[in-house]
Parts: sequence; C-alpha cells; structure tokens
Amino acid sequence: MRIYDVMCTDFKIVSPTTSLRVAARLMRDYDCGYLPVGDNDRLVGAVTDRDIVVRGLGEGLGPEAHVDEVMTDRIVYCFENDDVVEAAQHMKDQQIRRLAVLNAEKRIVGVVSLGDIARECEDAELTGDIENAVAEDTLMAAE
Repeated sequence: MRIYDVMCTDFKIVSPTTSLRVAARLMRDYDCGYLPVGDNDRLVGAVTDRDIVVRGLGEGLGPEAHVDEVMTDRIVYCFENDDVVEAAQHMKDQQIRRLAVLNAEKRIVGVVSLGDIARECEDAELTGDIENAVAEDTLMAAE
C-alpha cells in the first residue's frame, strides 16, 4: 500500500507570520493538530498543537505571536508513492506522529498521521512501536 492511499489531502498551509490564534482556530476548525508552514511557495516547517502550547503559551507568548516563533523548522516528509510500512518506520525512527507528503516535484500534496496509517496498515506491532517511540521522546523532553 502506498502513502497516497492513506494520506489526508484536506489540509491547510499557514505562513510563518500567521498568529498562534489563527493557527489554533484552523486546527480546531479542521480537527487537526498539525499545520505545514509555507513561505513563498516553499515548505519551511510545521507547527503542531503541542508547539503552540508548550513553546508558545508555556514560554509566555500571547495569541498574537507568530507561528515562526514556535514552529519546528526541521521538515520531516515522505513521498506520496512511498510504501506505508516504510513511512511508518520513518515516523518511528524520527519519533513523530505526522509527516508532510510530497510529490515528485517536492510540492506538498498531503499529510499522513500515525492514525491514518494505523487505520489502514495491518501491522499493529509497527504502529504500536511508533506510538511508544513518540511517547518516550515526549517523556524525555519533559524531564
């Protein structure tokens, strides 16, 4: 099975100067916890609900602070034709729950989450391994 079979194509891209308030509202309205960040037709990072809370509110930033103040600028991605199991392994290795999905021209065409893969992938052990790796990373970050 390929990533394009399980990825979500209904996503929003925000700019680095989007306020945390607007990003949070988009996450609420689209029931997502991840937004790709683009600047001049180029993917420059991603912001998660956790980034907004921990890096934003936790550090005293207000709702008008910009996404680029809390976003992750390390872009982790896969390609739409990648195998689901390989992408899941990549998520495990990187200890993340979501990946930007790019086409052959390196344009974002979707987002895939651990939940998307778990619903479609029959390898429950692999999805459990990813969840455990992410949880371990979260616990280590909290210490």
